[in-house]
Amino acid sequence: MKDYSNLRTSLENGVLLVRLDRPERRNALNEEMQHELLELFSEAEREPEVRGMILTGSGEAFSAGGDLSRFEREWNPAEFRAQSHELTRLISTVERIEKPVVAAINGLATGAGTQLALSCDLRVASENARFLFREGMIGLIPSHGGCVRLVKLVGLARARDILLAGEDLDASEAFRHGLITRVVPHERLLEEAGELMRHILRRAPQTYGLAKRLLHLSASVDLESGLFAESLAQSLLVTTGDHHEGVQAAREKRAPSFTGR
Repeated sequence: MKDYSNLRTSLENGVLLVRLDRPERRNALNEEMQHELLELFSEAEREPEVRGMILTGSGEAFSAGGDLSRFEREWNPAEFRAQSHELTRLISTVERIEKPVVAAINGLATGAGTQLALSCDLRVASENARFLFREGMIGLIPSHGGCVRLVKLVGLARARDILLAGEDLDASEAFRHGLITRVVPHERLLEEAGELMRHILRRAPQTYGLAKRLLHLSASVDLESGLFAESLAQSLLVTTGDHHEGVQAAREKRAPSFTGR
């Protein structure tokens, strides 16, 4: 992987660790970082050596969202929407990439930082993690899918409780609401995220990728459309070498050796 100005990366055993690296700004997502993340995820999706990704923050924050200076400019609505599309595209890319993406939330997550975390497949949080929903305090709402994803993730009643009441959630409250998968001691965060990723990577890669897309699709289509999409995906998977390897391994009572083919 190439070097980036606002990200630090390392690849080990097929797992790409990605650190948002603006600790002096609590890893706020400026335009340069957004461009770099889009480039990195595009590269990682094509790179066969990358089997999964863990996303975390440097320093004490996961990400404080957008730089406040962005909201001090004079905007017209069309210009603002046009500039916002790239951040929306980034968050949607993370959600749709057909490889596992685990968020290791090491501290504060707010604004677009929360949306980035919610777009990951699974979220492991340090006991130090906090989720702030304070867009209303600067006259805005959670965007880039923030309202929509929150409702789909935790349900309408809990989403109302969180957003309309402007709650700040610590890690245990976020877990209770269903925002995160698990809470772990801070010093074990990356270890636990890595263990979760190793468990995920035992599955056949194409199976994971299509299951991820189908789950995403299922939240917004009718039953008949969902059944058709499942049938189509299964008809593709049944022809793969990994399917035949899995069946053979089950018969031989051994662990399968998947290749992604």
